[in-house]
Amino acid sequence: MTAYLIKSVSVVGAAPTDLLIRDGVVAEAGAGLTAPDATVLDGTGLVALPGLVDLHTHLREPGREDAETVESGSRAAALGGYTAVCAMANTSPVADTAGVVEQVWRLGREAGLVDVQPIGAVTVGLAGGQLAELGAMADSAARVRIFSDDGHCVADPKLMRRALEYVKAFDGVIAQHAEEPRLTEGAQMHEGEVSTRLGLTGWPAVAEEAIIARDVLLAEHVGSRLHVCHVSTAGSVEVLRHAKARGVKVTAEVTPHHLLLTDAKAETYDPVYKVNPPLRTATDVAALRAALAEGVIDIIATDHAPHAVEDKECEWAYARPGMLGLETALSIALDVLGPQWDLIAERMSRAPARIAGLDGHGADPAPGVPANLTLVDPAARRTIEPAELASRSRNTPYARMALPGRIVATFLRGEPTVLDGKATK
Repeated sequence: MTAYLIKSVSVVGAAPTDLLIRDGVVAEAGAGLTAPDATVLDGTGLVALPGLVDLHTHLREPGREDAETVESGSRAAALGGYTAVCAMANTSPVADTAGVVEQVWRLGREAGLVDVQPIGAVTVGLAGGQLAELGAMADSAARVRIFSDDGHCVADPKLMRRALEYVKAFDGVIAQHAEEPRLTEGAQMHEGEVSTRLGLTGWPAVAEEAIIARDVLLAEHVGSRLHVCHVSTAGSVEVLRHAKARGVKVTAEVTPHHLLLTDAKAETYDPVYKVNPPLRTATDVAALRAALAEGVIDIIATDHAPHAVEDKECEWAYARPGMLGLETALSIALDVLGPQWDLIAERMSRAPARIAGLDGHGADPAPGVPANLTLVDPAARRTIEPAELASRSRNTPYARMALPGRIVATFLRGEPTVLDGKATK
């Protein structure tokens, strides 16, 4: 294994130092380090962050390899500065058995670009009728700890309670897609002034807020862990703030696109902006940003949702919801938060690693810590070109936008997966 000496790099925004990576760990940190056998990297002007961790990634394999594979999604993740991603269960077949989650886990290991941690389905086939094999998935080689029917809400409160009770035995987490389905039938975008003007059926904020309110009460009653996926409304923030103040074991995520984009984008009728939950108002965006800074929202998660061309280049009503996110998330965080490196490290690495229970991830680069880290050039700006993305899909809402920050290198257990901004394999 090659040793690497990174010279004069700022670790999470601190004063420049040197980092020696050897045998998969950060062996030394300090000024003036030397290592004749090491490959030297110039870290001047760069920031070293703990490798990013994404709690919400769609890798599409098995079943929709035309949109993404574990390998292509892993490459996109590494290029975005990630060292671990949690792969959602809405594959085909659904990841609702030990066999399927182990398949995804092994594909991630074979790709070797990031650690791929499968998320298991809560219900069989994501159908909301009966619990999936939660215990078998938890005991499998993949050691599943997060379960989600993402894309579908676990709408039955009795079933949701049972799921929370079941995973409590092994400190698991239910990650809920908060959407009361009876309030969103036929919905095409956020319900509000823009949807009224465009004549599109609206997705009301209360459909999200009502499920979060119900589920925090259930989690409090059971004493189990709840994670709320892709929070998108100001009202949801207030429900979460109240629940956390009472000590409920609830965590929450926000996506980069909900921190930056609004429902005004629907006026273009470009299906690239169709997403679930939908883009909301500027008031919601401001509330989400404040909640992220405050800690009411714990993490940024991408909800990376690649789609084949035919599923996006069509009429708005027929387009599938979802956007790419892995290769642009850190740039959006920099754009929204500025160079608050400790906050970015907490929201994009430390906290998601804690929630997912990913040992070896989320620790700041320091002697003895596994060398899962990323080097960022904060002074760089790049224009997003869809054709240059590593994903098999092209549905990025940031096409031709100039965004701050560039991933220079990513290391997974001391091995570079990205060097000079390019994937190593």
